[in-house]
Amino acid sequence: MYSLETKKLCKSFGALVVAQNIDFRLAPGDRHALIGPNGAGKTTFVNMLTGALAPSSGRIFLNDQEITRTNQSTRVRAGLGRTFQVTSLFRSLPVLDNVALAIAERSGVAPRLWRAASSYKDVIAESQNLLAELGIADDAATRVADLPYGKQRLVEIAIALGLKPKVLLLDEPAAGVPSHESERILATLEKLPSDIAILIIEHDMDLVFRFARRITVLVQGTVLVEGTPEEIARDKRVHQVYLGEQAHA
Repeated sequence: MYSLETKKLCKSFGALVVAQNIDFRLAPGDRHALIGPNGAGKTTFVNMLTGALAPSSGRIFLNDQEITRTNQSTRVRAGLGRTFQVTSLFRSLPVLDNVALAIAERSGVAPRLWRAASSYKDVIAESQNLLAELGIADDAATRVADLPYGKQRLVEIAIALGLKPKVLLLDEPAAGVPSHESERILATLEKLPSDIAILIIEHDMDLVFRFARRITVLVQGTVLVEGTPEEIARDKRVHQVYLGEQAHA
């Protein structure tokens, strides 16, 4: 069984083809990276996975159940979590409330939240545990807007984990993060539950090659190659279209 699978996934905007016959598989516990040059179709592919964008053709499966035409909220409830290239947090709220809102939504108590989500004891306990696991428990009462950007990325990961995903899509988790803070993000990713299948879309090749066990290279909307980090680093085609001197074995 695959946690996530696509079959012949395509997307066109008129005559412009942005994804063509993408076959992709993610097994439980996988640590996979999707890389490619700007305009390769990475964001389009992820948006089709999450339901933000409907494919022109092809099929998408989550835990062997077809989700090609289901909406985004249904996919989240089925176990598909996502972070975004640019953080989408409630910046005026404390860290704890940001995470608690996600957990309340998953738990079904969100419609009854006439008071703050964090006022529910079970929700607040789970939120605090998540923050502790990610090393940001001391920031629980801090407004998101007052956090360094690297910690904001960790809050977004905490929110995604609060939804208890079976598959976690991380869209450039290190984007805009100083190098010393990206180390903390990498350490956090390495400690995520081993049963969650994780796909990262990332331009930071150091993070990609240290985190991923397999890498898919997307070029002009098609899969150029997939393999282990060692295989990708040695592939001359990858060097020509993308990696160049960035590649690390």
